[in-house]
Amino acid sequence: MKKYIVELIGTFWLVFCGCGSALFAATFPDYGIGFVGVSLAFGLSLLTMVYTIGPISGCHLNPAVSFAMVSSGRMSLNEALRYSFFQILGAILAASVLYMIQSGSVHTEIGGFASNGYGENSPMEYDLLSCFLTEFVLTFFFLLIILSVTSNNAYHKFSGIVIGFSLTLIHLVSIPITNTSVNPARSLSQALFAHVSWPSEQLWLFWVAPILGGVLAGFTYKRFLQ
Repeated sequence: MKKYIVELIGTFWLVFCGCGSALFAATFPDYGIGFVGVSLAFGLSLLTMVYTIGPISGCHLNPAVSFAMVSSGRMSLNEALRYSFFQILGAILAASVLYMIQSGSVHTEIGGFASNGYGENSPMEYDLLSCFLTEFVLTFFFLLIILSVTSNNAYHKFSGIVIGFSLTLIHLVSIPITNTSVNPARSLSQALFAHVSWPSEQLWLFWVAPILGGVLAGFTYKRFLQ
């Protein structure tokens, strides 16, 4: 049970820090951290958790990661489903706390609540195909990196740094396109608390594209990189 609980805790931290930076700090007047700051917040939150809970659960914090572990042969499907349940629960708990915090200010509106979207709900209004390809390709390479650095003992001590900065790089590329998901739990949790309907209506893409990208990465790693 310990590994499931730490997956919940780790995913809470990832969503709280990453989405929290987007909600509270990204557009703060005159001093906002912007896209670069949000990208670093996501990357650093993952990096810190890799070294905190990695030895216990592997620090997935993302259903796409868990399903990639299945397709690469490192995890059973039943185990991945259990991991995903606790990741989703951790993300929802984080989003609920973020919602309570944001509701406490007269200067902010809940609105889309840092949700992911495509078409007119993409930050730069990229269409469905562009957003799908972005999420699919970035998740694919993210999982190739994770699978490679965690399997090589020579890189083990530095794996958290590589993985954390990989997530930072992913956000630097894709925040303007989809507001960056590559993590179905993160997308679901924010959509549940948004005060508009489109995050829930478009949520399917941010489950399908990352899961497919992760599964393909697992097969690719097993066939060509293992």
